[in-house]
Amino acid sequence: MKLKMTTLALGAALAAGPAMAELVFPSLSYRTGPYAANGIPFADGYADYFTLLNERDGGIGGEPIRMIECETGYNTEKGVECYESTKGEGALVYQPLSTGITYQLIPKATADGIPVHSMGYGRTSAKDGSVFKNIFNYPTNYWDGASVAIKHLLDLNGGSLEGKKIALVYHNSAYGKEPIRTLEELGKKHGFELSLLPVDHPGQEQKSQWLQIRREKPDNVIMYGWGVMNQVAVQEAANIRYPMDQFIGIWWSGSENDVRPAGDKANGYKALTFHNVGDDFPVFDDIQKYVVDTGKAAGAGDQIGTALYNRGLYAAMLAAEAAKTAQGIHDTKALTPAQMRDGMEALEITEAKMADLGLPNFGPEFTVSCENHGGNGYGAVAQWDAASDSWSLITDYIQSDQDVLAPLITEDAQAFAAESGIEPSC
Repeated sequence: MKLKMTTLALGAALAAGPAMAELVFPSLSYRTGPYAANGIPFADGYADYFTLLNERDGGIGGEPIRMIECETGYNTEKGVECYESTKGEGALVYQPLSTGITYQLIPKATADGIPVHSMGYGRTSAKDGSVFKNIFNYPTNYWDGASVAIKHLLDLNGGSLEGKKIALVYHNSAYGKEPIRTLEELGKKHGFELSLLPVDHPGQEQKSQWLQIRREKPDNVIMYGWGVMNQVAVQEAANIRYPMDQFIGIWWSGSENDVRPAGDKANGYKALTFHNVGDDFPVFDDIQKYVVDTGKAAGAGDQIGTALYNRGLYAAMLAAEAAKTAQGIHDTKALTPAQMRDGMEALEITEAKMADLGLPNFGPEFTVSCENHGGNGYGAVAQWDAASDSWSLITDYIQSDQDVLAPLITEDAQAFAAESGIEPSC
């Protein structure tokens, strides 16, 4: 067995060598630690979709899928170790599921010629494919999320936020700091005052932040939290009787795990999303039949339809569709990482394609290109109904303010290119 694995690793390491006889998708998951409650359903959704394709379709284009799960504990160092220990297996694309890990993998994966998909997280300026050749963050990013939240507030306030006070409660990490510059620029444009309230890892201590909110009475609170930080924040907001419908989380602060601990007091809390909610989609019938009922589910099968299970499934679906695209471009069923990258850059997601996959109206339509690795910036607002124990979309998809964001992305990408000696090109 050792000899066989060594041979596989050596074969994958040779860039000019033959493609692997299977399609390898690593899963950098975290089922342990303070972020496990949110890491588990995503990992389950990601795994179950690939299992469905294997069991129902024989893989992708007839090539079987092998998913390699590696536990990171949401720890950047462990995440890099997972990458190093699995990249030689023929890994086609990495989903780091952590902004910290993503930042570390950008130079490594680029040098190794392996694509990274940081879906709705990571370095926002990786949207600029002329600089970040191997990094993709479609269909939307953290700056889009901040802008969509502000657009929603503009809609609720007659188109004006002049003189309003908005507080950002954020995980004190690369992830949580991502939207600050965007919100500062949007504050200048729309005349609102922004206050910044960092919360240190893992986020269980937030008394001082919410006392400050009680004192300053911001008109709205936006949160970029993750794991236990979210449920503590929702509970603290309830404790000071902050109106839940004025509290909006980014998509990583919008799972059932974040609101259920506060019971009825969480009713009305809002969160952004870039895909639909619930289990009323045909694909879930197939997952029940081919994956859960046959005992092949990654978990207990009780997470289907939850926000983060759906997100993991969506990430796997986008990876599978990129692989199909790559197979078509290169006229081969087995793929190299370089070919997978080409498929990701040519990916087109249409409503017809989602409906055919059993996911009608599941997410925004978008087309990837060399210039645009990040989609068109669409997000929707979901709201929690404690009585029905469910999320529902309360808006259509809203496009972020590209007039503000596009120059910021170009500026940041160009700065990275200059630092790294990259000549942007498409």
